[in-house]
Amino acid sequence: MSQADTWMLVAIGALLGVLVFLAVAEMGLSRISRHRAQSLADAGSKSGKALLWLVSKPERWVNPLLLTVNICQTVQATLTGIVANRLFGGAGVAIGVVLNVIVFFVLAEAVPKTYAVLYPERAARFAARPVLALVRFPLLRWVSRGLIGLTNVIVKGKGLEKGPFVDEQELLGIVETAAEEGVVEHEERELIESIIEFGDTVVREVMVPRPDMVTIEYLATVTQALDVAIEHGYSRLPVLGDGEDDDVVGLAYTKDLMRVEREGGGARPVTDLVRPVRFIPENKPLNRLMREMQSEKFHLAIVADEYGAIAGLVTLEDCLEELVGDIVDEYDSEDPEIVHQPDGTFLVDGRVAIDELDEVLHTELPDDDWDTLGGLVFNTLGHVPVEGEHLVTHGWRFTVREMEGRRIKRVEIAREIESDDDEFADDDRRQTAQ
Repeated sequence: MSQADTWMLVAIGALLGVLVFLAVAEMGLSRISRHRAQSLADAGSKSGKALLWLVSKPERWVNPLLLTVNICQTVQATLTGIVANRLFGGAGVAIGVVLNVIVFFVLAEAVPKTYAVLYPERAARFAARPVLALVRFPLLRWVSRGLIGLTNVIVKGKGLEKGPFVDEQELLGIVETAAEEGVVEHEERELIESIIEFGDTVVREVMVPRPDMVTIEYLATVTQALDVAIEHGYSRLPVLGDGEDDDVVGLAYTKDLMRVEREGGGARPVTDLVRPVRFIPENKPLNRLMREMQSEKFHLAIVADEYGAIAGLVTLEDCLEELVGDIVDEYDSEDPEIVHQPDGTFLVDGRVAIDELDEVLHTELPDDDWDTLGGLVFNTLGHVPVEGEHLVTHGWRFTVREMEGRRIKRVEIAREIESDDDEFADDDRRQTAQ
């Protein structure tokens, strides 16, 4: 072995040491929260400020760190191949590759990253200041930015200038893993998932549909309107117009009705007290609507379909319930929408959302063209069903148990075995009970 070979072996060992450190740094920094970094900085930890600077914006360190890892791996693999070739001849390259893969995977990947997973805070604090010095090195920062710029030229995409990122599904997977490991509580997991999915929810999915709206007729008096408000426990009620299109002309506030009634104006027409109402499209994202409700200070909006007809109404409470779950007050009906019966079947309200039903049945029912169980049954059958009519799909039998006019009120769902070649809309699965 020549002196050059000895120095190359020393360089290989040094590079492996650097790669071990970088693996610990990458895993440790990725698993530390900004809140914890802030706590360490406030407590006066030596690495606290550096750690806070790094975790506040991960793009500051991710790309330079990954570039450094790539450079070290490439140089180390090249030197290993040269030394192995000199020592073992033609077979040395193969021997060097095998040894390099084994040593690199065990020492520079598995061991340090496992350590960082087990002791994330210790790993992050150990790596913070060296990584900060590394990512502030001008040449490395410029090269990293240049390569990311080249990536943006080759592959166009919003957000690529920030380098690696995760999508919603990956983030939901991270949350689920954290819940399984006990890092977050079950309730925290549900709230995080609700927030992530909140941006994909549209008004149509949470609104009160037109048939369920409690309204006040155009010719109603203040006393009559107040009776309706008290009976149903609402603070705001839509007032219908006098035309045949069943339009909404505004809102009647219960507090206005009570004030006028107390002043002796109970016989006045309710239209004298109508306040303006906001109209929104049914496909409006729920997060945008909630921001508008906060900034413009309104709690109820009327939902219109693409033809301008009234489709329903949505309230601030509906938006909040999408985040935190049902909010039940003393005026709400506490009848459960999904009842698990003793025989193992489910009796379900036709208004239950498909995604909520999926969680109960552990299945994935189609919801591209409808949002509720009633919509699924109605559109699959292709006609207004009668009580007792049923269909079978995804291993479940859906039987209509109660109708309200043309509306599906209650559906009984029971497990049914079906073959793998069954199709969702097979004609022989659309049967009418005799």
